[in-house]
Amino acid sequence: MSQLQIACAVLVSLFWGLQFVVVKIGLTAFPPLFFVGLRFAAVAAILLPFVGRPTRREIGPMIAISVFFGGLNFALFFVGLGQGLASVSSVANQLSTPFTILLAWPFLGERPSTCVVVGVALAFAGVALTVAEPSASVEIVPTLLVIGAGFALAVGSVLTKRYGPFEPLKLMAWMSLFTVPQVMATSYFIEHGQLASLHAASLSAWLAFAYTVLFGAVAGWGLWFWLIAWCSMTRVAPFALLQIVFAVAAGVAFLHEPLTLTLIAGAVICIVGVVITQSRSFARHSAPTAPRVPVEPIQGECL
Repeated sequence: MSQLQIACAVLVSLFWGLQFVVVKIGLTAFPPLFFVGLRFAAVAAILLPFVGRPTRREIGPMIAISVFFGGLNFALFFVGLGQGLASVSSVANQLSTPFTILLAWPFLGERPSTCVVVGVALAFAGVALTVAEPSASVEIVPTLLVIGAGFALAVGSVLTKRYGPFEPLKLMAWMSLFTVPQVMATSYFIEHGQLASLHAASLSAWLAFAYTVLFGAVAGWGLWFWLIAWCSMTRVAPFALLQIVFAVAAGVAFLHEPLTLTLIAGAVICIVGVVITQSRSFARHSAPTAPRVPVEPIQGECL
């Protein structure tokens, strides 16, 4: 990966890491599924005027991606995060990375090297250690929901790579539009107080909503879709683990969540996994991927 692409991957992790705390703030005012629906409706409204319509080849995959990337991923993530700790959720959600790498082998033909296998194993170990935290503040059900969101995210990533490349903003706009009826219909049947929350929400809740739209979605996912269009999934996916550092730090600083040795150990193990999967040994074993988009790469192709 080029230096610019690495910088963008780290920036995405920063946006998403801070989002764990921001979403917790927003969920104090909005029901979780309703919050997800509002978020995707805003993203669609912002982007649709600037993108074209999907082709017949694109519309089916975009709908499928919206089910996993949008509906299942964000619904499970927001519900689980609303009930659990931001710091623990950030670690549990990182299983999306090993899930992605494992799914990329049978569905994309991206066979992981020994370095990647070791990194994946460390990621699972780090998450397992964190979830096994003996503190009563760590609840199993919310953590499992966040892990489920990570698996849905992995499926969506693989579908995006398999049926792409797509224009990043176009994919985000139409995926967001297709996601809105999925989560809003579910919210209608299982949640209450949606309209009242719009009137009662504080300024901080609306600022949290704006952050999730502008930085968590438009900037974060736009850069992510661009990266996975140009780079091997096994090169890009491990960078998502870096959001643990930002999420844990923000959770402690802004939400006063406990910083335990178990949590630190789990986060460190995940970061070590990132370093291993990005080693030169892995780069020599990876086949270069040639993107099929009508745009020149900024600094060459990725390995």
